[in-house]
Formats: sequence, structure tokens, C-alpha cells
Amino acid sequence: MADLTDRMDSTDSTFRADDADRTDPADRTVELVLRDIALWTASLVRQFPELSEELAPGRRSPAGTAPTAPHPGRDELIREERREALLLEQRHGLSVPGHGAAPIRLHISDAIRDITDGVVELEEAVCARLALPRPRRAGVIERLRRIVGLLDAVAAHPVLARHVRDEIRRMARRCARTLGDAETIVRVSGRCPWCDSVSLRAFPDRRAVLCVNPACVCTDAACGCQDDPAYRHLWPESAWAELTEASGTRTEEIEAAMDDTKETSC
Repeated sequence: MADLTDRMDSTDSTFRADDADRTDPADRTVELVLRDIALWTASLVRQFPELSEELAPGRRSPAGTAPTAPHPGRDELIREERREALLLEQRHGLSVPGHGAAPIRLHISDAIRDITDGVVELEEAVCARLALPRPRRAGVIERLRRIVGLLDAVAAHPVLARHVRDEIRRMARRCARTLGDAETIVRVSGRCPWCDSVSLRAFPDRRAVLCVNPACVCTDAACGCQDDPAYRHLWPESAWAELTEASGTRTEEIEAAMDDTKETSC
């Protein structure tokens, strides 16, 4: 995880250093795509292992936290999944009729399989496009780290870079949806430099500030907000000083929000 964070920091520094020298919109587009790849990959690396934990029956909540209220219909979904799983096992002679088994959460196993297959196919596609040998077998996290290690080469292929960004973003979003875990969000004072809305929020897990206004659109034609309704403007730690100058908030407040474990009303 540390190497991905280092990559994000160094990549963002490169973006800011090059901004003054680069005027080609295509270069700017690739820079933003690579930044998004690093961010979404870090999210997927952090959350993917939790899917395996969710498969374990009787998973307990972290110490000090109360169990969340059951989602409407979730018990029925689990019962239906269990019935389906037992039918499949009996059909293939894998279980004795009348013998109970722990509930199998098929929607989680489906997500694990989809993400695993997706990462394998993505790394193989990247290596093929870059004329590299077929990658060695490895787990999802190791493959993601290897993909991040190829970003300098991927930058020379804008279409490939967008494909990598789109696929990793898709898998990261599916992982988050499957887990159903709400990320801690802390309100930050000041206004978004782009939409002038009081919609700045600190996301401690990402060490970043985002504008959560879905209607926020900037003037940069290369920004993801132009073609992705789910895109949100983001300021990583290296850009907080720039954000404070433009938004009216203070760096100290942002830093305090990152250490705040209590979610505020948004």
C-alpha cells in the first residue's frame, strides 16, 4: 500500500511541475487519467481483501463498533443464496440431503471472481499492448502493483491509459458497492473553487478533499467531470495549500478533519 501512495504523491508532484511547461491538451488529459488510475488502484488494493473477510460466516464487526442494522431484504437474500447453493451442491453430489451448511454469499463470491478475472485480463492486455512478455501468475494485489509500475509506459498510449482507468474504476466501484461500507466523510469549511458551493468534504481514508456536488463542472476540457457523471473534483494532500488559497478554508482545518474519526452531517 505504501508504494502505491508514494506513486500517487510522486505522480501528482510531476503533474504540478509539468503544468507550467505543457500546453498540449492531450498531455494534460493523460496526466489526469494516470492520476485517476493511481487513486482508483489504491482504493481497490485497500478494499479488495475485505471481500474475502465478508465471505467468512459469522464475521464480527471491528472492536468498538456496533453492528449495522440489517439491510431490508438482506436476510431473505442470504436464505435464497443458501437454498441455491445447497441445490447446486446436491445436484453435483457434494452434500448430503438434510445436512446444513454456512450461508454462501454468492453476490460477494461473484464480485471476487469478476474483479480477479478483470485484473488478470487487464494486466495481460497492458503487457500485450506494450509488447511485454505475458505476466507471471500472481494475486490480485500484486498484479495491480505491477500495472501501476507500468504507468510510465502506458502514458505513451492514451487509448490504453483510458481503458486501464475505466476498468480499474469499474472494479473499484463494484468492490465498494459489494462491501456496502460507508466511507467516513467530514465537512470542510469554504467553497469549491469550481462551483462555489459549500460542498467540500474531507475523506480521511483517501487523505483527500473532494467536492461532493454532482453538478460541479470545471473549465478544463480534459477533466473527468466533462464526460463522467460520477466524477468528483479531488485535491490530494499535495494540493491542499492550493485549495485553501482558492476556497477560503485553512490547511490546519483539513489536517484536523483527516484525523477526525466521527462522520459529520453532510
